[in-house]
Amino acid sequence: MRFDIVVSVAVLLMGMLAAHALSETASSTLAGPESFASIADPEQRSVALFAELGKVLTHPRCVNCHPAGDRPRQGELGRMHQPPVERGPDGHGLKTMRCAICHQGANFEPGRVPGHPEWHLAPREMAWEGKMLGEICAQIKDPARNGGRSLQDLVHHIGTDTLVGWGWAPGFGRQPVPGTQRDAGELAEAWVRTGAVCPTR
Repeated sequence: MRFDIVVSVAVLLMGMLAAHALSETASSTLAGPESFASIADPEQRSVALFAELGKVLTHPRCVNCHPAGDRPRQGELGRMHQPPVERGPDGHGLKTMRCAICHQGANFEPGRVPGHPEWHLAPREMAWEGKMLGEICAQIKDPARNGGRSLQDLVHHIGTDTLVGWGWAPGFGRQPVPGTQRDAGELAEAWVRTGAVCPTR
């Protein structure tokens, strides 16, 4: 029986190491704003900048917390959250199942539970799961659908907000968002400077 336990633990550890290796190889970089300097037309450059930023916005780390419905999603495949939880009136869960019951102030690696002091779902109006990049762009520019943020507020939110920043430090076995939060903030700032033009699709 002791041998069975040792084998089970070894298999579990090997699976965790494989998941970690996959997350390390799957991560990628973001091109910096200077990479788009050769695009002479400012509107086309703006669209290209947002398309690069779109690698962050459409990544599962972001989409899982911006779901189309009232349940968050999990993992690289965006499966429904288990245990089944609901958004609740404030995005922090229902009265009987608050996000903070499981999601503490930081990632809890032994249980593989992500965490942050402000862990919650994005408001319904900020949901972009299943949307095209152009739709997401129009949505995040609209103060009625972006939490009342100006374009400069968006740059700050993307580039410095610590809950957004969790996407780059999601914990063992999870694929981080491409690049760094600073990279994403610089892309967002360059996009705003070039007119914050949205892709057509």
